[in-house]
Amino acid sequence: MKLSAKQHQVIAEVNRNLEDLSLIVLYGAKRSGKTFLNNLLFLMMVANAKKNADEVGVANPQYIIAGYTMSNIKRNIIAELQNMGIKIQMNKYNEFELMGVRIVQTSTGSISGIGRIRGMTAFGAYINEASLCNRLVFDEIRSRCSGKGAVVICDTNPDNPEHWLLKDYIEKSGEDGIRAYHFEFDDNEMLDEGYKKNYKATVPTGMLYDRNIKGLWVSGEGAVYPEFNKDTMTVTRNNAFEQSYERFMVGVDWGFNHPTAFAVIGFKDGKYTLMEEHVDNKKPIDHWINVAKDIQERFGDIIFYCDTANPEHIYDLKQNGIRAFKANKNVANGIEAVADKIHNNKFNVVYDDCPTFRSEIYRYVWGKNGDVVKENDHLMDAIRYVIYNDKLAMEQNTMDIADLAKLKGYM
Repeated sequence: MKLSAKQHQVIAEVNRNLEDLSLIVLYGAKRSGKTFLNNLLFLMMVANAKKNADEVGVANPQYIIAGYTMSNIKRNIIAELQNMGIKIQMNKYNEFELMGVRIVQTSTGSISGIGRIRGMTAFGAYINEASLCNRLVFDEIRSRCSGKGAVVICDTNPDNPEHWLLKDYIEKSGEDGIRAYHFEFDDNEMLDEGYKKNYKATVPTGMLYDRNIKGLWVSGEGAVYPEFNKDTMTVTRNNAFEQSYERFMVGVDWGFNHPTAFAVIGFKDGKYTLMEEHVDNKKPIDHWINVAKDIQERFGDIIFYCDTANPEHIYDLKQNGIRAFKANKNVANGIEAVADKIHNNKFNVVYDDCPTFRSEIYRYVWGKNGDVVKENDHLMDAIRYVIYNDKLAMEQNTMDIADLAKLKGYM
């Protein structure tokens, strides 16, 4: 099994210092080899957990695997372990045995994850995507790891520079049994050099490049989409509507006192075009049902990716014959999907007909804590729902919205 120089370095240091460690955090860029390395460390730690349990007379030791959702665990850890030839047989509680250790899974995205591990004593834990953890769940996992020699291992991509994981743990590397290892994209020597060069060229500049390539915990103060270019990404209404498109979609961001926004978007040859916007406030659902029906009459029986904040409105649309789906609202991934299209000149807008877009695109900004400021974001959110959820729909391996056939209108 080939390993990068950085992966060899981490394994060697962990082996030398294992008896003194309580927490290991691998952090940094995407595709830098963190999760693969942590899967290897997991196997080492489970073997060590069995040895430590035997020494203290515990016949059935337990170990925790945790991720943002159970699906994330399956995709990022279980599937990769199986690809390495590890045989895993789940019981009805989503537990499995490995090297004489019972592996217990729990989710970290909400406080409910505590319930699966409450009361247990663990001989270690593996936390995937640690920066996404609910802090209470993270702390509970650490408190459960009280068996002899227990070590918690984590991996994470960067988040905002005030994040508790960075402040309370990563920046304290070398203290209290904590070791943190930083990874950059170029640390992954297993990736093809041509792929690495092309990937770096397509990542939007600014915060996304610093996080995804350099692995830095940076904020993104300033415009969320600084690369939007009015001169090159604007089309006239006639030019837009004279084109033939592969499909049309609508993003819906609900509001009442704040505006509701419908974004009608066409897709062709990898490019998304904002055809028209419908934005207004203090309008009842009947108004928006009529708007949806008008869009449907003109563009066909197309998909509406809807804000989940008002599930009753989604139900109302469905009851009126609108193909409405709950949108995946992941902000970071959604913004990255839109920024990628803008960066690669795969986004157009009928600029003159979209006054809300003209207003929001330059005022949609990052805050100091690295989160998006919740102002001037209504149409921006609707656009994000379309582009990100359409991306998920086309990537069948990661699709978590609905059945692909339904999304493409085949059923």
